Amino acid sequence: MEMNVLRIDMQAGRVTRAAAGQSLAMLGGRSLIARIVLDEVKPGCDPLGRHNKLLIVPGVLGGTPAPCAGRISVGGKSPLTGGIKESNAGGVAGHKLARLGIKALIFENKPADARGPFILVLAKDSAELVPCPDLAGLGVYESAARLQEKYGKRAGIILIGPAGEKQLTAAGIAITDADGEPGRYCGRGGMGALMGSKGIKAVVIDDSGTRAPQSHDRKRFLEAAREIVRLIQETPQTAQVYRNWGTAALVATTNALGGLPTRNFSTGAFEGADRISGEALRELILARGGLATHSCMPGCPIGCSNRVPRADGSNLVSPLEYETIGLLGSNCGIDDLDAIGEMNRLCNDLGVDTIDIGGAVGVAMEAGLVRFGDAAGAIDLIREIGKGTVLGRVIGHGGALAARVLGVRRVPAVKGQVMPAYEPRGIKGLGVTFATSAMGADHTAGNTVRVQIDHHSPRGQVEASRNAQVSAVIYDMLGVCLFVGPAVKSRIDLLGDLVSAHLGIPCSADVLLELAKETIMREREFNRRAGFTNVHDRLPEHFEEEENPATGTTFDVSDEEIDRMWD
Repeated sequence: MEMNVLRIDMQAGRVTRAAAGQSLAMLGGRSLIARIVLDEVKPGCDPLGRHNKLLIVPGVLGGTPAPCAGRISVGGKSPLTGGIKESNAGGVAGHKLARLGIKALIFENKPADARGPFILVLAKDSAELVPCPDLAGLGVYESAARLQEKYGKRAGIILIGPAGEKQLTAAGIAITDADGEPGRYCGRGGMGALMGSKGIKAVVIDDSGTRAPQSHDRKRFLEAAREIVRLIQETPQTAQVYRNWGTAALVATTNALGGLPTRNFSTGAFEGADRISGEALRELILARGGLATHSCMPGCPIGCSNRVPRADGSNLVSPLEYETIGLLGSNCGIDDLDAIGEMNRLCNDLGVDTIDIGGAVGVAMEAGLVRFGDAAGAIDLIREIGKGTVLGRVIGHGGALAARVLGVRRVPAVKGQVMPAYEPRGIKGLGVTFATSAMGADHTAGNTVRVQIDHHSPRGQVEASRNAQVSAVIYDMLGVCLFVGPAVKSRIDLLGDLVSAHLGIPCSADVLLELAKETIMREREFNRRAGFTNVHDRLPEHFEEEENPATGTTFDVSDEEIDRMWD
């Protein structure tokens, strides 16, 4: 199948299609975003202006029978950080775009009139921009329901909520899962605001009448895929932990390490951790008849997602994950899974990142707007976003802005983006990742929590982070879920076999590693041109000066070692 790049000129209201060509064959997801953003986006442009571009890109293995290969990447210049950004999610969009032969969607310019917002409707032989003024201002759940009623339940949908339309910089992009639930999020970096700035409310993907992309050597491809599935089924992390407890299993792990952010990252251990743990979540789900094991995308043998019901059996949220539990739970001193779930649903419906909003609520609590542990007060703060009040807009722009407005010095953010749920004085490798990633503080850029290392010592953390960051790019460019990593481990050659067999182009572990390193260098080069220096590759100084009471440690990886990281 010939893969195509679709360019959507929002000023002209025109969609053009061009063959991607062999030079882009081995680039997808994050790696293709890095190439196009560096080549085509002015580094100094206004992220919400006409010169920025929104990219939506499946992975190299998207649409194929490879396990867990349906992830989707979105990217551009971040309205939140001012640097390059790639954010990715599961769901069905990546799978369906690839089946339509779409290598990338590139949204350019801004609408010339006020007929919008628009939806882009993609089908087997068509791509059409359609005004959808009836969806303006609607929440994600209602918007998805209306689109499914019109285009069918099987259609994949990429959409934003009112926060994205208002161009709030903590706005994310929702993706529907295999059941049509719009709960998978490209949450980080304000990509929802970028989508809103282009006048796009949603992308609807109808892959009816298509087939999976044909692989050059199907027999070899399936052999490699089956070997990866075997490793997934034989690895406790992927076969048992993720299936039974999902990402929430990390609550106990990080709490034991002194790395569970608590009360605006003031400490790394939470006295209520047992009440919001993976075990507690599973017990609650099963007692109410929900799903503790759920797959968000086609071809996933792991099933780390979940469906959480309310006490009355009605659907609360899908999924409820570790990062949300950490930022809206322990970070706010809240140990009530129902309250955290309600906040998660509110964030999903408004279309905002639960990590940055959790950071903003934690900052507001430190500022005294509500007390730590006040779940009702936290919910009210999030509702302010939907009301469009000044306070709501402050919260909706994320933790870094909220801290400046509210006069809070201890803000857990790097390059303007709130840290995910890992206290960097307790898990120092992630502190290095937060500091050095071109993306701002982002655990998906290189997670070291399961590396066999003394997480409280500064020794070896730079190497651990560097290895994790390079590995993460490989998965992100192929469109393969990072959770395959614990099973594949060092067998990156199996991923190379998949690429070789699919594309008919020689690919090895070394080739994938080089492509990953080139991607990181492109990202760093864009940020350099945008004005970033090594001074921006730092954690907030209070992490270096104030001990984490749970561990008795500060973040003490030296600036010199961090600055040599990519030499």
